[in-house]
Amino acid sequence: MQIDARGLACPQPVIMAKKELDGGCRDLTVLVDNRSAVENLTRLGNSAGVHVASGEAEGGFFVRLTGEAKPVEQPVISCPTTGSGYAVFIGRDTVGSGDHTLGYNLLKMALYTLAQGDSVPAYVLFMNGGVKLPAGEEPQVIDSLISLIEKGSIVLVCGTCLNYYGLTDQLKIGTVSNMYDIMSAMQRADKVISL
Repeated sequence: MQIDARGLACPQPVIMAKKELDGGCRDLTVLVDNRSAVENLTRLGNSAGVHVASGEAEGGFFVRLTGEAKPVEQPVISCPTTGSGYAVFIGRDTVGSGDHTLGYNLLKMALYTLAQGDSVPAYVLFMNGGVKLPAGEEPQVIDSLISLIEKGSIVLVCGTCLNYYGLTDQLKIGTVSNMYDIMSAMQRADKVISL
């Protein structure tokens, strides 16, 4: 079976492919037009236990998912055992809506405080303007995220947002992700803190 998902926004290609895999499809080729979609579909295939092959195709890329899928009880990204069951959502590069410099410094301090604490979040989720942080040059932000990952947090960064801001090649830390994975992480979390 073939799905032409070129031109479709994240997470539509993943959701379409997951539906076919869940329905019993054992030979699925998905056509997409960006590398983020290839990475997201590859993660889906790996979590489903099927063979994944990808390459260039006319108008973009193809991802072929073949084999018997194993039952997947957990979503594409599984909840880490070392986290505390909460997620932190960062949708912009500042805290609050006042002065930008103050808001940026507050967000740096918030990430530092999280990284220094004993109760780290299971997930740190970046979308929209928030993706500028893990793709930026601020050493304190990168060091805080490294520390959080070392303590068991999963850092997911919206690929569509990175593309929008032209930052895809500048990501310093975290996993390029999609709306499906980020929403799944929020749904699994006991609570979501939005900064």
